Amino acid sequence: MTAQLLAGGPVAEAVLDDVRNRVEALAARGVTPGLGTILVGDDGASAGYVRKKHETCESVGFASQHISVEASASATALDEAVAAFNEDPSVHGYIIQHPVPAGFDFNAALSAMDPGKDADGLHPTNLGRLVLQENGPVPCTPAGIQAIFVHYGIEVSGRHVVVIGRGPTLGRPLALLLTTKAPGANAAVTVVHSAVPNLADHTRKADIVVAAVGIPGFVTPDMVKPGAVVVSGGITWEGRKVLADVDESVGEVASWITPRLGGVGPTTVAMLLRNTVEAAERTLA
Repeated sequence: MTAQLLAGGPVAEAVLDDVRNRVEALAARGVTPGLGTILVGDDGASAGYVRKKHETCESVGFASQHISVEASASATALDEAVAAFNEDPSVHGYIIQHPVPAGFDFNAALSAMDPGKDADGLHPTNLGRLVLQENGPVPCTPAGIQAIFVHYGIEVSGRHVVVIGRGPTLGRPLALLLTTKAPGANAAVTVVHSAVPNLADHTRKADIVVAAVGIPGFVTPDMVKPGAVVVSGGITWEGRKVLADVDESVGEVASWITPRLGGVGPTTVAMLLRNTVEAAERTLA
């Protein structure tokens, strides 16, 4: 068996086409959606992610702003950046690029954000809305994975999904999202992590496996039921090379698999812009 690829590019383009149409509608009413980014420190991978977000903003007609905070700065510098975007009416949504260096409290900064401008969907208020299945920005990578399932017609409702990882940006919110009564969701979800003994005993029972551990090649063929759908949500940089949580040999066992490059990543950026255009629309409601 050779798995079919769950390429994120076509999914992202469909989302961005919708965003462009909504940008045009907002422009007719005198509004240009604005995205802000805050980068703390000089991590090369994080800087690359931020750069890609601004490039995508330009491609859909967004305005965008960026604030850099030096790793050597005091913690109040991040607080000031958050306050600046909270108060700027031209910024409809913004993100704090994660992770931040030691000495900065990401969770405190996140909580200080205006939840209405939380483009990543990670503010405690917005995660609470996800729990309650209320409207609000959804964390971008989980939303991107859900969109991939919908785009490729992957049956999720009633299926057993195992999410490997419990982090606040992917594993936990994805588990919540996949249990909602929405397209590409309504699943029975098990959350495990790298410290669980006999982890493969859980993953081999899954119809869908999503890896979100940030350990290269963590998921191997012996951990996957033949014909399962496998998604690598976590990546690791080794020099300039991107390594996925799922070993590429899993493609010989799975029915569908995300590629090492161009899988979930493009959809994450697209969902960030979707959250932001929705925030801009709310200003006119």
